Amino acid sequence: MVLTSSPVHTKIVRRRRARRPISTRVGDVLLALAVFLILLPFAFTVLTALRTRADVAANPISFPRAVTLDNFVQVYAKINYGVGLINSVIILLGSLILVIVIGALAAYPLARITRGWTTGIYRIFIAGSTVPIFVILAPFYLLERDFGLLNSYQGVIFGYTALNLPVAIFFYTSFFRQIPEELEEAASLDGAGPLRVFFLILFPLLRPITATLATFLTLSIWNDLVLPLVFLQEPSMQTVMVNAYNLIGPYNVDPTVLFPAALLGVAPLVLVFILLQRQVVSGLTMGAGK
Repeated sequence: MVLTSSPVHTKIVRRRRARRPISTRVGDVLLALAVFLILLPFAFTVLTALRTRADVAANPISFPRAVTLDNFVQVYAKINYGVGLINSVIILLGSLILVIVIGALAAYPLARITRGWTTGIYRIFIAGSTVPIFVILAPFYLLERDFGLLNSYQGVIFGYTALNLPVAIFFYTSFFRQIPEELEEAASLDGAGPLRVFFLILFPLLRPITATLATFLTLSIWNDLVLPLVFLQEPSMQTVMVNAYNLIGPYNVDPTVLFPAALLGVAPLVLVFILLQRQVVSGLTMGAGK
């Protein structure tokens, strides 16, 4: 059976659309304007990256007269893109694993043990998330120097882990408090130990908040310049974004070089989020429903 819209039904729908409140129409216009302002810099970056140097010098703000990919080819070799990409991925994955595992393990007793000292420790962690990195950068550098962690992946990974643990503990502690303790009691009655209960029963339940945390940390770690610039002096160990930043001269900036480098730097990040957007959105909505 095929259902068709009658003329009366069509008129009712049109009347309802025509009766939309003014506030709704204004909100749609403002939303469209916000999206346009957000996409405008990105569109300008892409168009400039596809222009020749002479074209940009003649008119910095215009559409390209001829599209060229030579800028990307030259920048790819100049920033040693393949090596920088591998360095960024190693640092990102190592930092995510440590922050997620250690943060979840630390948040579990803070959420389950309701005593004064646990509340004090939790507040200390929260206060640690408000400390700017530049305040602790010098002592942190000396500490890594004494432990021989300079110019190593481990030193940067440990740095990101220490800086992001307060955020992870805050996320996981709030989520653990919403999980009923009956699940742990039932698993304990079946003979499961504390670690088994945590990793087999509780940790899988953290998937929604873990997706949210991983999204936040990925954006922060991938785009960061401070720790790689300070703790990685070897050019062969620099990340993609640091290599792109090094193209900025002290007195001038060539947009036909900097913009392709920036686009190459964020391309893997954009690709990952496009491929995993369903999982990311699902994790966010599950966390809201929880």
